[in-house]
Amino acid sequence: EAAQLTKFVESLPDGWDSMVGDRGLKLSGGEKQRTAIARCLLKNPPIVILDEATSALDTITENSVQEALDRLGTDRTVLVIAHRLGTIKNADNIIVLNDGVISEEGTHD
Repeated sequence: EAAQLTKFVESLPDGWDSMVGDRGLKLSGGEKQRTAIARCLLKNPPIVILDEATSALDTITENSVQEALDRLGTDRTVLVIAHRLGTIKNADNIIVLNDGVISEEGTHD
């Protein structure tokens, strides 16, 4: 539910038992991203790396998923690579790179 995947899965012909093809071939970009986020939430690893994890999501879905990702970041190390400010605005530390060089570092504030 936190990855906003439940409605999509329930809409599939076989629900949770549906085959989605090798490497998610039958899934859209956003569905693949939400599936990957759900798997990460279930695995509950001590370190998480998110590379443009919400780039294929619409704004409303991204906001809901972002709340789950914020909770995921509690008590663990999370490295987020993103272009959208909304994805990183709650980060403890933000590093901005320009041509591979750190140009800014700090919080959103």
